[in-house]
Amino acid sequence: MNVLLLEDEYPAAERLQRLLMQAAPGAQVLAVLDTVAGALAWLATHPAPDLILSDIQLADGLSLEVWEQALVPSPVIFTTAYDAYAIRAFQANSVAYLLKPVKLAELQAALAKLRHWPVAHPETASSQPEALHGAADSSMSLERLLDALPRPGKPYKSRFLVRQGEQLLPLPAAEAAWFQSRNGITTLVAADGRRFVVDYTLEQLEALLDPALFLRLNRQVIAQLSAVRRLQPYFSGKMAVYLHPAASEEVLVSREKTGAVKAWLEGN
Repeated sequence: MNVLLLEDEYPAAERLQRLLMQAAPGAQVLAVLDTVAGALAWLATHPAPDLILSDIQLADGLSLEVWEQALVPSPVIFTTAYDAYAIRAFQANSVAYLLKPVKLAELQAALAKLRHWPVAHPETASSQPEALHGAADSSMSLERLLDALPRPGKPYKSRFLVRQGEQLLPLPAAEAAWFQSRNGITTLVAADGRRFVVDYTLEQLEALLDPALFLRLNRQVIAQLSAVRRLQPYFSGKMAVYLHPAASEEVLVSREKTGAVKAWLEGN
């Protein structure tokens, strides 16, 4: 059995590999990846593994983005720190959700389900469309799982993987001063003035960022609370927001949204 492991915490990855060797001695871990981007790149260039073991929170976002952006026929066992009661509601589904720290008996039980999992391999997928039913059910159940989890328990994005020259660097979300969308490109402006292009729309960022710290000021800009330096009345009831590092042009807030911006800044 070939296994792909998605986990961004080294100790957790080591523990899971040890448990896997006990539960399935013949298993082979093909790769250990810690980012959504890395998982998508790997899956695009390798045959589908027999099994994916995946944490939900990876270094650059939720692993669920992998299933949103690619058709992955492999069965998946999720390891997660989410509330156990929310997970129990989905234990009857074909996908297993194991609460961290994963126990050997739980992993063995999850692996036992694989005997009944319909896997579609790339060379046979076109002739066996029904084999994709399990993968589709998996994606649907994951979406329901996120919807069922309490909002306070959902992790907001804590860091971004940004490109600097030939390197990829983790940048804490707390160091993001503001985001700007222009001509279909989203730019992250760091507190120290550095600028990075990120692969997110502002709509996606609104859902990923903590609303207590970040607010969408208009159609082009999302700002962090600490980046707002001052407000100034503008024409027609609008308001100009001045950010640090300074934006190349005034950030204008509509008359309808000025009240919400003021309440956010006041902490109401």
